[in-house]
Amino acid sequence: MKPYILGAIFARGGSRGVPKKNIRHLNGKPLLAYAIETARAVPAINRLIVSTDSEEIAQVARQYGAEVPFLRPGELASDDASELGAWQHAIKTMEQQTGQRVDVLVIIPTTSPLRAKEDVAACIDRLLNSDADLVVTVTKAHRNPYFNMVMIDENDNARLVFSASGVYQRQQVPKIYDLTTVAYAARVSYILKTPTLLQGKVKTVEVPPERALDIDSMLDFQIAEFLLSKR
Repeated sequence: MKPYILGAIFARGGSRGVPKKNIRHLNGKPLLAYAIETARAVPAINRLIVSTDSEEIAQVARQYGAEVPFLRPGELASDDASELGAWQHAIKTMEQQTGQRVDVLVIIPTTSPLRAKEDVAACIDRLLNSDADLVVTVTKAHRNPYFNMVMIDENDNARLVFSASGVYQRQQVPKIYDLTTVAYAARVSYILKTPTLLQGKVKTVEVPPERALDIDSMLDFQIAEFLLSKR
């Protein structure tokens, strides 16, 4: 029997960096719309929902073809609320409402509008064809803590973030990747029991940097506008 795959977009109303970020227009349509359109183009996803605490966001989500079967409780939508808690709430609520057991949760964050549907599909494929509990998207890091990232110590001196004995050249240091917000795919059995997200067997899908932009500021919006205009 094929696993039941629930696609979910988590879009709370509050945003410190950019007010109303999730429904702010980017190249002519709300940021949220990009995540919805990509998710709807992935055949493996059986159902797509948006989890939000905002009726305004809910209306935009429905306009672009996503379901909003519940509003998220305020305590799961604050600045310090657990992301894992919101995922668990979505799973439990949907299973209670529908009686349908969810096997896989696929998260498509709003903040990576340059992703491709193939990136999301690759996460699902990697999860289903491995022993992974969770699949995350990554991109090659521009900076490496072994080589060219420093911190300032208690004496106001710069030190390498992480040093390895005998490692002096760029070619010798371990490969380092940035986590991205392109997509996540997780086994529901893992999400419901894990105390922290990256504790289990975590596999990766690498995406190119031009599809991995994470929007968190107005500068990011401007960069995304430029990149989309060049497509």
